[in-house]
Amino acid sequence: MESVWGTGPSRAAGAPASKRAKDESKSRSRRRWRKGKTKASRLTHSMDLHTMTQSLVTLAEDNMAFFSSQGPGETARRLSGVFAGIREQALGLEPALGRLLSVAHLFDLDAETPANGYRSLVHTARCCLAHLLHKSRYVASNRRSIFFRTSHNLAELEAYLAALTQLRALAYYAQHLLATNQPGGLFFEGDEGLTADFLREYVTLHKGCFYGRCLGFQFTPAIRPFLQTISIGLVSFGEHYKRKETGLGVTASSLFTSGRFAIDPELRGAEFERIIQNLDVHFWKAFWNITEIEVLSSLANMTSTTVRVSRLLSLPPEAFEMPLTADPKLTVTISPPLAHTGPGPVLVRLISYDLREGQDSEELNSLVKSEGPRSLELRPRPQQAPRSQSLVVHIHGGGFVAQTSKSHEPYLKSWAQELGTPILSIDYSLAPEAPFPRALEECFYAYCWAVKHCALLGSTGERICLAGDSAGGNLCFTMSLRAAAFGVRVPDGIMAAYPATMLQSTASPSRLLSLMDPLLPLSVLTKCVSAYAGGEIEDHSDPNQKALGMMGLVQRDTALLFRDLRLGASSWLHSFLDLSGHKSHTNSVPMAEPMRRSVSEAALAQPEGPLGTDSFKSLTLHDLSLKGNSDTSGSPELSLSAETLGPSMPSNVNFLPGPDARKDAKAPGELRAKDRGQGVLANFPEGFHPRRASQGPTRMPIYSSPIVKNPFMSPLLAPDSMLQSLPPVHIVVSAT
Repeated sequence: MESVWGTGPSRAAGAPASKRAKDESKSRSRRRWRKGKTKASRLTHSMDLHTMTQSLVTLAEDNMAFFSSQGPGETARRLSGVFAGIREQALGLEPALGRLLSVAHLFDLDAETPANGYRSLVHTARCCLAHLLHKSRYVASNRRSIFFRTSHNLAELEAYLAALTQLRALAYYAQHLLATNQPGGLFFEGDEGLTADFLREYVTLHKGCFYGRCLGFQFTPAIRPFLQTISIGLVSFGEHYKRKETGLGVTASSLFTSGRFAIDPELRGAEFERIIQNLDVHFWKAFWNITEIEVLSSLANMTSTTVRVSRLLSLPPEAFEMPLTADPKLTVTISPPLAHTGPGPVLVRLISYDLREGQDSEELNSLVKSEGPRSLELRPRPQQAPRSQSLVVHIHGGGFVAQTSKSHEPYLKSWAQELGTPILSIDYSLAPEAPFPRALEECFYAYCWAVKHCALLGSTGERICLAGDSAGGNLCFTMSLRAAAFGVRVPDGIMAAYPATMLQSTASPSRLLSLMDPLLPLSVLTKCVSAYAGGEIEDHSDPNQKALGMMGLVQRDTALLFRDLRLGASSWLHSFLDLSGHKSHTNSVPMAEPMRRSVSEAALAQPEGPLGTDSFKSLTLHDLSLKGNSDTSGSPELSLSAETLGPSMPSNVNFLPGPDARKDAKAPGELRAKDRGQGVLANFPEGFHPRRASQGPTRMPIYSSPIVKNPFMSPLLAPDSMLQSLPPVHIVVSAT
């Protein structure tokens, strides 16, 4: 006899079948919902901006009329109000986005690369509009259902309304940039005081809405769970860090507070905003260095590719000679790093999948630095692979303030296997203890040492490529410029992933978008830059606060997540590292709020507030503090000391192309000359007030020292004569 619950003959066999049937029904329902959402997302992204806006306005008016007719209840009133707000913000945002789209083509690299910060801002706003359109359709279709989750949908609508309001403010800021800059200029050009005022005004905007329910809405759905996990780990880490600073331990109450961050998105967003605005660079150094913990790094290496060689080397601070590229008979002296702390060894990590000739030599063994119990001695093997024709010199990222080669070791091992090439990763000294130019000096010294001693590293040195991410990408460029200035061999290629090329505090479309960046917001970026430039003074009051040990499962989970992200990123990052290229030529809130009655109240509780240059393009290498070197060679040696660069007077920098290029660009009709120089708030229409941060004074240094304009700190500002000395460059950027 067949059971109504399944195919079994008995009731006992039918019970599990019943559960399976219910699970399958729920699974089918979820799949239909995801399929419908994906279909709706594709449809809305294929719409033009006007059609999308009008569709959203129509749905908002329909929902607003429905909930207005449901009586005087608080929930109905809030739903009606939120749809009224959506209608108002969408209608106000459309013309602003339209004006940005009308001139966005002026900032494209070329016709085949339609991409720039203004396009990204418009795309992000469209993503928010698309989500609200999908949610409005869902509400219109299900508002009469007894299964309609009123509180959940209200909270999500209020969160995205807050995000839409802030995006509208960003669109007006972008319009102000367009009105102030010359056509084709992405960076804010003008009085430095006006630049500082602009940034200070901009950073007062409320940001918590982008880190709660709306976290990562502009990215693909696959990455959003990772961002949510990172945000939960960050705010939990921040809670423990705060208690450690105040001398409190981890208690049941603090663990309960950390748990609330996982279940209350608005509370998490407010805490995230507090952290990014108020905690100093030492917090970020501690957070980013979680994966440096011995246990975590060991676990990461257990799951990574097994290599024959992974050794930490200490290069002695000894000067040596390098042949000049123009005339190999002449040499130049490469001095050890001297800035700030005087001569000292430079640490590098050699990674090789196979044991190659030279890698077990006595000379190299004498440089090995012990890493404690984790270090394994290299056992001699009867057979050695021949030297590779290539060598990769890697420079890690970390905002100039955090991480070492140990954090990046898992994907570097994968590179070593897939490329069949030894990799030398440089552990440069970190800011704020060792600000600019110490890291540059150490990277240049290690690079020159690798070129001279490539045989010890298992390479013939026929092709040498630089690779780095973020701050490491910056050092790849500046180190190559320094090599060209010294006249020694420049690398044969550079692979830079999302490099930092402009460290000057100036407004641009991409920095407007950093208001909602879940990984590196503008306030955090400026703290790192300030530390690297020497503006962040090391605090000696409590050295125990400089380094954090293991503080529970939250840190471990976050560290493992970062490891997975690194491993996943290597699958695409290393594919861009092409070593088969040609040789380069010389000329080519302070405290978290108590538990809320409703998780959506935070979105409603935000207070409303009122609303003659010197161009580096004209400089030569001689102008950039070149001085004579040794008496034997007479070759130039570049001086980058803080004494040389620090005391100079501030000057404006021309970010725009030459006069001929300016003539080719067409100015949009909306940009009038009389608009230039108006106040920061001039472009906010009457009656529009963006949400302001409720976290008190923002600890974001607006660093305006002339040192950040130095091309060896901001390579984007280097003159063309210097940039032409760079080898072929492959830059990896992101896309939504």
